[in-house]
Amino acid sequence: KSMTGHMLGAAGAVEAIVSALALHEGVIPPTINLREPDPECDLDYVPNQARKVQAQMALSTSLGFGGHNACIAFKRMEEE
Repeated sequence: KSMTGHMLGAAGAVEAIVSALALHEGVIPPTINLREPDPECDLDYVPNQARKVQAQMALSTSLGFGGHNACIAFKRMEEE
């Protein structure tokens, strides 16, 4: 949402596409506009600039209005 705004029903599809592309391209998209992370929340942030990483898996969760929730897991496929 930090880059696209809230796309309501389309948000889950776009997030799933971005997750699959991140695995394919080896790049984690950034969280834009992150200026002051909470020191009490110890997370591996990717602030403001993408990070090159050869991730093997990605998890995309979509939590919608009225309890419409979905989750999809992606795994990087290796060519034989």
